[in-house]
Parts: sequence; C-alpha cells; structure tokens
Amino acid sequence: MADAANRGTENKGTGGALPTLLSVMFINLVGFGIVVPLLPFYAKSFNAAPWQIALIFSAYAIGAFFGEPFWGRLSDRVGRKPLLVSTVTGNCLCYLALALAPNVYVAFLVRLLGGMASGNNSVIQGYIADVSTPDQRSGRMSLLGAAYNIGFIVGPALGGLLAHPSAGHAGFVLPLFVCSGLSAVCASAIFLFVPESRVHREHFSQGPSRWAVVGSVLSNPAIARLMLVTFLAGCAFNGIEYVFGLWTQARFGWGPQQVGGAFAVTGIVAAINQIALTGRLSRKFGEAQMLAAGMALTALFTAFQPFSVNTIFVIACLAIAAFGQSVAWPNVSALISRNVDWNHQGQYQGLNNAVGALARLVGPFIAALAFSGLSVNAPFFVAALLVMPAIFLAWSARNPRSSEMRPAS
Repeated sequence: MADAANRGTENKGTGGALPTLLSVMFINLVGFGIVVPLLPFYAKSFNAAPWQIALIFSAYAIGAFFGEPFWGRLSDRVGRKPLLVSTVTGNCLCYLALALAPNVYVAFLVRLLGGMASGNNSVIQGYIADVSTPDQRSGRMSLLGAAYNIGFIVGPALGGLLAHPSAGHAGFVLPLFVCSGLSAVCASAIFLFVPESRVHREHFSQGPSRWAVVGSVLSNPAIARLMLVTFLAGCAFNGIEYVFGLWTQARFGWGPQQVGGAFAVTGIVAAINQIALTGRLSRKFGEAQMLAAGMALTALFTAFQPFSVNTIFVIACLAIAAFGQSVAWPNVSALISRNVDWNHQGQYQGLNNAVGALARLVGPFIAALAFSGLSVNAPFFVAALLVMPAIFLAWSARNPRSSEMRPAS
C-alpha cells in the first residue's frame, strides 16, 4: 500500500482542486448531455437503418473500452493533469468533426475516436481517490455523479433548443459546434486551474500489466462481482438510454425537445440525490447495501415504464429509475477504490470503466433487437431482467476486506 506520509502530502496540496475539477467537468458533461438525446435523430438525418443508429450510438463505447484502461494506467505513471487536458482536447476536435461528417460511416469513425478520447473517467476517479480518504470517497464520487447529472439537466434542454431536425443534417451542426466550444473551455480551465494530484517521484512504479490486473480481478470474488454488476446493469441502462427517444416517438410522437426535457428532469432528480443523500446513505447503511437497493429501485420502475399512459407517467418512471441509479453507481467506484492499492487506482478504475464501456456497446444492440424484433416495449422488460442478478451480486459484495484485494504482481 502507498506510504501514508506521501498520501497526506498529496492530499494537502491538491484537496482544494476538487471543486474546480468538478466545475470544469460539468462544462464538459453539458456538451456530452447535448449530444446523447440527439443521436438517434442525428443518425436518422443520414437515413440510417436502426442497426446503423445503434452502431453510431455504440461506437463511443467501443472507443471508451480501449481508452479507459489505457488512460487510467498511464495517469498512474505520468500524472492525472496532462491526461485530462489531452483527452478533453481530443473530445473537442471530435465534436467538431462530427458536425462536419458527410455520412454515417464517417460519423461512426468520429464517434469511435471521440469515445477513446473521452474514456478518461478512470483518470478523474483516480484524481478523486488521490485527494480523498477512504471514508470520503463514496460522497465525493457521488459529487462527480452529480456533476454528470447536472450536465444532463442543462445539456439535453440546450440541445433540444439548438437542434432543428426539420432542416435535416444541417439542423444538428450548431449543437455540435457548441459541444466543441464547451470542451475547449474545459480543457483550458483544467490546464490553468487544476493542479496535479500526484507527486512526481524520480522513479515511477511500472505497476502490474493489464493482463495481471485482469487476472487479479478474476481471482478476487468481491471485485469480480462488482465488475459484473457494472456490466449487467450497464447493458440495461445504456440500452434504455439508446431506445428511449425511439420508444417515445413510437408511443407518444415525441421529438428532440420532449426527449431533452425528460432527460433534464431525471438529471435534476439524480443531481439533488447525489449532492444531498448518496454519501450520507452510504455511510449510514453501507456502500454495497445502497448499491443493491438502488439497482432494485431502478429495475422496478424500468419494468413499469411500458405501462405509462401519458407524459407524467413516463417522466415519473424515468425519474424514479434515475434516483435508483444515482444511489447505486458512486458506490461501485467507492468499493473498488477502497480495496485496491493507491498507486494503481487509475488502472483498476480504468478496467471497471472499460467493462462499463463494453456494456455501452452491448446494451444498445440488445435494446435495438428487442425494439425491432419483439415490440417497442420489450427493451424495458429485457433491461429489468438484466438488472435482477446485478441486485444480488451487489448485495453479496458487501463489506469486502482490504486484504482480499492486493495489486497484481
């Protein structure tokens, strides 16, 4: 384990940077929030088939699958700040290229590169772990989740106002330019105002190889269960995120403005919960217990969604499911960070995020197959079934001992 004195030195020098980092990441997540609800409509502007829409949606996850463990491991060695600046700058350029994409295949390639550039959640989580004590991590990870969700309050609403689907592909150029500009602001702010969280030692530890880390995870029941939770629940949630716009269009005739508004409401609910409740609940009842409870709540109201009869029911089910997610997800990262060597936080968080990225790839295709092959309501029932085993896996991961998880050699 890392030397306590070194950790204390780093925390003292960088703890005040956390609000700044969360603020600038909020700006970046506003851009992400603008794009996600618009993607099905953006892809349809190319006259894309349903499978091509799913491909564009999932390309980001393919890139993140490779980017997350790579950036996380590299940031353990060279520091968090240079990786954050470079990846956010790459994301800025990819938004610009997406606005200028001439066809669906170029859009897929740009989304692939953008996903790799944006696969920096492990770097951010590593930064938070660097400047936090173990007891602070679930609360601080929930603040990161709140920044994400507040981005989904502002982003979808702004995207709905800026997009003009009736103009065809040209109607999506302005919101993508805005995303690019926001990413540029974010990269500049990180460069200017966020200090490095890790002491630059003369000799960095090479750390375990990625395959050694995979072997270590597979041999440890608690961490393996947590990553399986990430995959199963991620498949469910990302599938619903992909299909929601198409489902509301088929059932209620919604367009980008209504979809953006619904995502904004869920963002408000999730952000308030993560700022005010998630950390407190996790400290009182335990991280694994709250993870299981949040998943159960989400599964229940995801299964209720097809029975919605009007806008109020749609948004209510979506908001309560989002409440459950906002309780659950910060505790996955907190449980992992509590049980891995401090020197390799980024690498292990990166592997977990890569599992999440794989879920973002698989989930939309499962949802697309259910939507087109079974019924428009089927993706919600499939998602609920996927989450059910994740509930029990989360519960079984409660109270893992630090001695169970050692860094791979």
